[in-house]
Amino acid sequence: MKSLTIFTGIFVCLFFSAEITLRAQPDLPLSVHYGELTAPDFVKAVEKSNGVCIIPAGILEKHGPHLPLATDLIAAREIAARAAETEYAMVFPEYYFGQIYEAKHQPGTVAYSPELVWNILEETCEELSRNGFRKIIIVNGHGGNTHFFSYFCQSQLAEKKGYEVVLFSPDDSEVNREVNPMRTTDYGGHADEVETSMIMAIRPDLVHAGRAADQTGKDQGRLAQLPYGYTGIWWYASFPNHYAGDGSDPNVKIGELKLESRARQLAELIRVLKEDDAISNLQDQFYKESASPLKTGQ
Repeated sequence: MKSLTIFTGIFVCLFFSAEITLRAQPDLPLSVHYGELTAPDFVKAVEKSNGVCIIPAGILEKHGPHLPLATDLIAAREIAARAAETEYAMVFPEYYFGQIYEAKHQPGTVAYSPELVWNILEETCEELSRNGFRKIIIVNGHGGNTHFFSYFCQSQLAEKKGYEVVLFSPDDSEVNREVNPMRTTDYGGHADEVETSMIMAIRPDLVHAGRAADQTGKDQGRLAQLPYGYTGIWWYASFPNHYAGDGSDPNVKIGELKLESRARQLAELIRVLKEDDAISNLQDQFYKESASPLKTGQ
C-alpha cells in the first residue's frame, strides 16, 4: 500500500511537471502554410503577412513518361514556400484547378469544366478576401493556365472588388544565361531537361529519368501547314505524348538555380505589395470613374 502511494505521488508530480513544461514552451514560428495554422495563429499570420496570400496553382496532367502528374503544383508550391519564408506571406493549399483540356486523352488528367474552373478561382479569391487577405498573388506552374489567369486578372475590372489579384510573372532571362550553357538539350517546354531538373531538386524520389527516353518529346509538326492561325488543338498536334523535350539527363544544379531565381523574384514582389497600395488605389479610382464615365476628365 505504501509503495502504491509513493508511485501515485511520483506519477502526479511527473504529470504536473510535464504540464508546466508544455505551458512554458515558447510559441513556435508561424508557418507560411495556410492549412498548418491554428485559428488563433491564422489571425496573427494575416497581420504578419500584411494581407498577402499566394495561390500556387498547378494541374494534374501527364509530364512525359518520367515525372509525376502533379509536377506543376510541386514546383509552384516550392517556389511559393521559399519566397514566403524569405518575405512572410501565406501559401494557400494545393490548387489544381485550371485549363488542361489538351491532355484529356492522357491517363491521370483531371480537366474540370470551364465554368467550374472560373467559379472556384473567383470564389477562392472572395473567401480569401473575407478572411482578411487583400492582396492575392497567383503563382502559376502550368503553361496552359497562362492565358486563363491573365484574363482572370483583367476581369477584376468588370466589377468592383475589395482586393487585388496579381499574376506572378518571373523573368528568367538572367538565370538562363547561367543555365543554358549547362544544358545538354536545346529544345523543350514540358517535362523537359529543365523541368525535370527542378523536380529532381525538390522530390528526387518522384523522378524516373530512366523512363524519359521511352517516348519522344519532339514536335510532330502535324499542323505545320497552317499559317497565321491559332487553334485549340495546336498542342496535341505538336506534342501528342504530352511531352516536349528530353528529361533523361536532369541536373540538380539547373533545378536549384531556376527555383532560387523565381523564389527570389517572388519574394521581391511580396515585399513591394506589402508596402505599396498603388494597385488598390488605382482600382478604386477606376471603379469610381467607370461608374460615371461622362464625368471622367477629357
